[in-house]
Amino acid sequence: MVVKTVELPLAQQEDVVAVRQSTRSLAVEIGLTIVDQTKIVTAASELARNTVVHGGGGKVTLEVLKETSKQGLRLIFEDTGPGIPDLERAMQDGYTSAGGLGLGLGGSRRLCTDFAIESKVGVGTRVTIARWKV
Repeated sequence: MVVKTVELPLAQQEDVVAVRQSTRSLAVEIGLTIVDQTKIVTAASELARNTVVHGGGGKVTLEVLKETSKQGLRLIFEDTGPGIPDLERAMQDGYTSAGGLGLGLGGSRRLCTDFAIESKVGVGTRVTIARWKV
């Protein structure tokens, strides 16, 4: 069940900082360990940057989740950019479309408990990640 929602725009590089700060604040609020805080903030930063740079901007929705025996933090990144033509290739370490290290999507997936990506060429991309308090 979603118990708290925060929506932030992702239009420029400065918005990435706001996403990092909000993610850290909510991670602390639900009691994630410092290691889990760092993992979700790192993934959030990379995906926010991807949304701005590759997706042409969009938004992120941060959700505090509460289930019977656990709490978590879910982030949903959405853009209406060009989409990703080859998701399988884009998820591989070393693949880059912009001259970076090519660790963004795959690295973000490894840092999260849950990871899902949907993308359609010409429509946009939606990435959903979550980290649960263990």
